[in-house]
Amino acid sequence: MTGRSCAGDRRVEGTKIVQRRAVTAVLAAAALVLTAGCSSGDDGGEPGAGERATPSRTAARSPSGPAAEKTPHATGTVKVVRTVAEGLDSPWGLAPLPDGDLLVSSRDDGTIVRVDGKTGKKTELGEVPGVSAAGEGGLLGLALSPDYASDHMVYAYFTSASDNRVVRMLLDEEKPEGEQLGAPDTVFRGIPKGFVHNGGRIAFGPDRMLYVGTGESGEEGLSQDKDSLGGKILRLTPEGEPAPGNPFPDSPVYSYGHRNVQGLAWDGRQRLFAAEFGQDTWDELNAIKPGGNYGWPEAEGRSDDDAFHDPTAQWTTDEASPSGIAYAEGSIWMAGLRGQRLWRVPLKGTETSADPQAFLEGDYGRLRTVVSAGGDRLWLVTSETDGRGSPGDGDDRILELKVS
Repeated sequence: MTGRSCAGDRRVEGTKIVQRRAVTAVLAAAALVLTAGCSSGDDGGEPGAGERATPSRTAARSPSGPAAEKTPHATGTVKVVRTVAEGLDSPWGLAPLPDGDLLVSSRDDGTIVRVDGKTGKKTELGEVPGVSAAGEGGLLGLALSPDYASDHMVYAYFTSASDNRVVRMLLDEEKPEGEQLGAPDTVFRGIPKGFVHNGGRIAFGPDRMLYVGTGESGEEGLSQDKDSLGGKILRLTPEGEPAPGNPFPDSPVYSYGHRNVQGLAWDGRQRLFAAEFGQDTWDELNAIKPGGNYGWPEAEGRSDDDAFHDPTAQWTTDEASPSGIAYAEGSIWMAGLRGQRLWRVPLKGTETSADPQAFLEGDYGRLRTVVSAGGDRLWLVTSETDGRGSPGDGDDRILELKVS
């Protein structure tokens, strides 16, 4: 699917939250980090050939961080250290393993591949059963259990025949190639699916809770409906229950009024940021507050309505169409699909401390996922083989970046 038309979007059944069993007393002790059109393609639309509009951004109204917090330089740098791997098919999620290797999901194939962090050698771990890949749906985000060293559990977000869901699987490295993934245990289900706007990013936060970015599946009304799972950021225990301390009683909903969340990252003060596809005007980077309303579909980008949180930064959809984000060296780094560039957003608190900068513009095509590799290093995943790019020799690839 290309362009910005949503005419082919499927309607979704069963969007209401099903009451889940009570959270156990042990999990209730978990810490809560309180600050923890059809679009920009949504997955990027047609690449904007020759379009080089000047970025337009706005600072959020949320308060700045502590005065002692270090402010990054106004001007940063990006250096491509090396190409880690090539020849990946529709890569989407990336999860670094403790030994330096990388797990990569294939949206369309429904497989998870292990990439040797030094040599780039690819080893297929297995296929995730039940993945129904169509449009922007398929096997999407990956995350490792916060107890991965002992439980070896890999979490995945995928589109099934009926919904979007989160599962976890045992990774058994002793088994033969292609058979190392255990049977999926469904952790959470019932997230609305569509041909577009399936969200898909998952990440464990500093509080060891599982955060899930969802889309409204093309049904705009779901975003403002707090009883729907669509157009939300969800906060769950690792077992899939509503996390202790969530803003709405017995609900997994952490924030709402989103259109299509595909980027989640925490800064050095454990504040949560999220990247979101706009429709025709503004893509957003948001500082997420528990229970916050981020406006869609009543507002796209900055709004005069105090009921909605303004974005930390915003871009035209030609410049961004954001997917993954990561935090490094005092800045949020945001991968752009249609924008075909990596954005640096220097922060002071939850506001920008200088204008965002664009790097790698057009050098590697569409950019899907960016993940911290520790310190001043990032992993960056391209997205030219997803049906909307123009793949060339070597696509898709994982790059190692040094940033400042």
